[in-house]
Amino acid sequence: MENSSNHSQNAHVGNVKTITYQKNSISGTTDTAYFKISVFSTEVIRVQVNKFSQFYPNPYSVIKDQNIDTNIEIKKSDGQSIIATDKLEVVINHQPFHIKFNDQSGQILNEDDESFSISWLGTEVTNYKKLQPNEKFIGLGEKTGNLDRSGAAYTNWNTDYFAYGVGDDPLYMSIPFYMGVLENRAYGIFFDNTHKSIFNFGASNRRFMYYSADDGDMDYYFIHDDSVADIISHYTSLTGRMELPPKWALGFQQCRYSYYPESEVLTLANTFRDKKMPADVIYLDIHHMEKYKVFTFDGEKFPNPQQMIQSLKEKGFRVVVIMDPGIKVEKGYDPYDDGKANDLFIKFPDGEDYEGQVWPGWCTFPDFTMEKTRKWWGEKMKFYKDAGVDGYWTDMNEPASWGQFTPNLINFDYEGEQVSHRKARNIYGMQMAKAAKEGSEKQNPKERPFVLTRAGFSGVQRYAAAWTGDNVSTDAHMLAGIRLVNSLGISGVSFAGYDIGGFAGEASKGLFARWMSIAAFAPLFRAHSMINSNDAEPWAFGEEVEEISRNYMKLRYQLLPTIYSYFYKSAMTGQSIATSLAIPYSFDKKIYSGAYQNQYLFCDSFLIAPVESFKEITKVYLPEGDWYYFYDDKKYIGKNEIYVDCPLSYLPVFVKAGAVFTMQSSIQHTADQNDGHLHVHVYAGKVEQNFVHYEDDGISLSHLKGEYLKRNIIWNSAKKKLHFESTEGNYVSDFHTIVIHLHGFSDSDIQIDQQSYTTHLGDFAFLDKLTDFDPLPDHSHPHLKIKELISFTIPYQAEDFTIQF
Repeated sequence: MENSSNHSQNAHVGNVKTITYQKNSISGTTDTAYFKISVFSTEVIRVQVNKFSQFYPNPYSVIKDQNIDTNIEIKKSDGQSIIATDKLEVVINHQPFHIKFNDQSGQILNEDDESFSISWLGTEVTNYKKLQPNEKFIGLGEKTGNLDRSGAAYTNWNTDYFAYGVGDDPLYMSIPFYMGVLENRAYGIFFDNTHKSIFNFGASNRRFMYYSADDGDMDYYFIHDDSVADIISHYTSLTGRMELPPKWALGFQQCRYSYYPESEVLTLANTFRDKKMPADVIYLDIHHMEKYKVFTFDGEKFPNPQQMIQSLKEKGFRVVVIMDPGIKVEKGYDPYDDGKANDLFIKFPDGEDYEGQVWPGWCTFPDFTMEKTRKWWGEKMKFYKDAGVDGYWTDMNEPASWGQFTPNLINFDYEGEQVSHRKARNIYGMQMAKAAKEGSEKQNPKERPFVLTRAGFSGVQRYAAAWTGDNVSTDAHMLAGIRLVNSLGISGVSFAGYDIGGFAGEASKGLFARWMSIAAFAPLFRAHSMINSNDAEPWAFGEEVEEISRNYMKLRYQLLPTIYSYFYKSAMTGQSIATSLAIPYSFDKKIYSGAYQNQYLFCDSFLIAPVESFKEITKVYLPEGDWYYFYDDKKYIGKNEIYVDCPLSYLPVFVKAGAVFTMQSSIQHTADQNDGHLHVHVYAGKVEQNFVHYEDDGISLSHLKGEYLKRNIIWNSAKKKLHFESTEGNYVSDFHTIVIHLHGFSDSDIQIDQQSYTTHLGDFAFLDKLTDFDPLPDHSHPHLKIKELISFTIPYQAEDFTIQF
């Protein structure tokens, strides 16, 4: 195609010159470009535009094939071409080329700016979109700032950013997927380009928003369905969903930079058990290595790592080790010699290995965009497997190096395409995570892998959980971390968390206590602190903080039946576990307010209202519906703002009316034996709820072969019936008795499958008494026991039964 001779000015895509109609797509040429618009499914349209006759798609993110059986209609006219599906109408205007997306009723969802549409400034490619009235923008994954991203701009360029500010950008991970929320409808756009990209949601102008990339194709997927949740499901059907992790990864995880020598690690484990503080994971940071070299142990600090790890396992702990990509340039060091001999490192264009400085000194870097490198890395992981390691923490994988300015001319294989750092950087961390996951599967094929990554791109959820990097010990960072995790959930990365207490700096007693209570309701429950800082374990802040931490840790473990069930749901649907209110209440303007944007749902049932550590009273917004205060069952009407006491012991938590969730007895780690009672909590409400209770052995892959147990528990408020469907799957339940707790119901006759059953009023404690530190001594239930709770038990083996109220 003809290119503009003046690359310093905007070059528009121009008018349509030729057009071809296929069954599921329209393609053609314009004055300056080639284009193809494909119906990927009823709800998803793909738009590809570039200046060349061949497209260069990202090979890493999208794993779903086009549905060629989609029911579509293509209409042709002189000035327009229209694609219609059951959900979307796509209008391609020819003079000049620009696209408008309508819903099935004809309402505008999204529209190109006619004058600019798709344009180039040199190699930079941009799509300009009209700003719709009152449009809000959510998503983009790991981005600081407000829930509603209107009026702001963001950069996608994976960056090692120690002690980042709560408004700083970019950070470690790039996910170029966002959703536009209008008055009564929504859409999503995934810009599938791995170059550095910009998303400007009306910053410094009020005419348009746009997304641009330094180079490459304009290649985006437009998604529309009836709800934001449905849009997220379609996005994750494109880019993949997390696999069900090992259950131990949902427990409490303790990390520090660094625990050493091995006697300190063993003391740490013993202290958790002695203090009856449930925990599952201990991390080994960079000091476990010999001079920071990956695939080594420091023989002085860890003379017998196999024996140490075995001792930890006997106490119920799993061990996760850090793996950095930098391979020290040192002859005689096997990973370096072997990697160089097999030509596996990133190179300069003249063929010389690229070297940068990181922890071990001058290092080479494996090219994880090459399949044989990923396989080689997995083979090297045998070193850790032989020591008994269970999980892997891929850090510094932006890739990071001292100086923070990697030369753009270095070459990456990129699955045979041969590209520069400009195209490969954002994908590098995701491919390292893939290598770690596949290596773990190779070394231990009978157990599920656990990988935690700092860097990633769209689709990283297939390989790893994520954490939000080197945060700071402040209240502002605590709240910013919540928004980061919720935004990752909006963007398909549902298994995510933050460093409890803050990595950099010193947490106060109050801050650590509050952070622990909030993090008990996060998908990833991990504490981490920096070298040369005070101890930051849950008992290191005094007896009161220890007691508060223990209570919320125990609550987390009691809630594991629900949490594990929602991890299963997320693996099936791509839905978040920590859910921004922008997903279920997308069109409620209040939830975007700065005062309430940190609130979120956990496992659909719990409304968490995070609050700073120094506040003892806070304002909470309750969305539509009725809500119960978690600790005493006091009922509140939704769409209201209320004031709530929030001393350190009581994080404001509410339960949605109509909710159903499950709990178990207190345990010390996920492999510990519960008492066999599954506690089913039902909250009176006017909505119908279907809770899917899920179990398996929590570690193996046998669930993929039918060794699981799944049961629908359905509350029908209209008929006042609680129905337990028959179980599905071959797994023998971990429970022998169901204990049903009824919240908000009056004491009344109850029938189970037509037979009368006598109920009784009882107590249920969500948290233990806070001994001498109970902040509400005059409270009528200082033990946090819910008054007038109706409860009764039945055998778990009952296959199918209904409770009539």
